[in-house]
Amino acid sequence: QVQVVESGGGLVQAGGSLRLSCTASGLTFDKYAMAWFRQGPGKEREGVSSISWSGGFKMYTDSVKGRFTISRDNSAKSIYLQMNSLKPEDTAMYYCAAGREYGLVAGTYPYWGQGTQVTVSS
Repeated sequence: QVQVVESGGGLVQAGGSLRLSCTASGLTFDKYAMAWFRQGPGKEREGVSSISWSGGFKMYTDSVKGRFTISRDNSAKSIYLQMNSLKPEDTAMYYCAAGREYGLVAGTYPYWGQGTQVTVSS
């Protein structure tokens, strides 16, 4: 049984930082691409960042480039999202997902976590 579990969300002031973590079990972790998605209040879910199975390829949505950094530790079966210079518009539920195709298309990810809430106050 595949389990994906996020942690690290919270309340932070604008300009602050948070580091999200995600651990996946029940799958061969180093064979899976991983990604972060988010859904803000009244908004559609959007892809934030993705990392290939090896960690050699990374992509970001334009609104977070230069502020967020994705990484992975295959020995720990985990990925991370370092979020700096946070803005109120980054407020959302952040979800971690695992799939065999690298990218930011939600439909290509069969395994999802329950999400962790990030709230950025102005």
